[in-house]
Amino acid sequence: MPPQMILNTRPEPQASRFATELGTVFGGRAEVLTAPLMRVEFLPLAVPRGDFQALVLTSEAGALAAQRLLDEGETLPKRAFCVGDRTAEVADQAGLETVSARGDAGDLVRLITSHQADPLLYLHGEDRAADLQAALAPLGRRVVSLVGYRQQPQALTVEARAALASGRRLILPLFSPRSVRIFLAEAGDMPLAHLQPVVISENARLILPEPLAARAELAVRPDGPSMIAAIARCFPPPVT
Repeated sequence: MPPQMILNTRPEPQASRFATELGTVFGGRAEVLTAPLMRVEFLPLAVPRGDFQALVLTSEAGALAAQRLLDEGETLPKRAFCVGDRTAEVADQAGLETVSARGDAGDLVRLITSHQADPLLYLHGEDRAADLQAALAPLGRRVVSLVGYRQQPQALTVEARAALASGRRLILPLFSPRSVRIFLAEAGDMPLAHLQPVVISENARLILPEPLAARAELAVRPDGPSMIAAIARCFPPPVT
């Protein structure tokens, strides 16, 4: 049986790490084609004044933005509330004291409301799947928003377009609603009937056109291990 092709559209450095994880889990059963749909661009920042008690970080890129600020000599609060374990891991490497919500934006809101730290500095990207500042303000929490990076769309590579045009079954992991939108814009009128989407959230699934949305595999949790588990469910059963 030929290897199953997986189109890896994550931005770097996540793309390289994800490709390695896929190779470790699936070995020769998978052929991984890496074609990032976004490129992270960090923005020049001036940290606002305030007696901030903690950072709020909703992505690995946000944690890297915090690392850049610290390297530039900026003062940031030592504690960081992080949406998930990977974000917390990167923030740990920056020397921050992290608390992980181990989930999604809703889990992060619940984590923050269980602590008394206030005010908070929310370091995030230009495009957000959820606005933590808007979610926390009605709960009486003081949150200052700081845009630390943007994710620039990237064109599909020649190799990715050739894979799409081939008609060969293709597993397509999509890690955010924005990834879905960029992919669909890049794919244009190309045939998509042979795609097997794997999505990180229901919000991402709902952006897909039918019948892609109907057959999309949904991760149990919004994290990398759950996405790999969802990808595994897309592999054909072994021949006995």
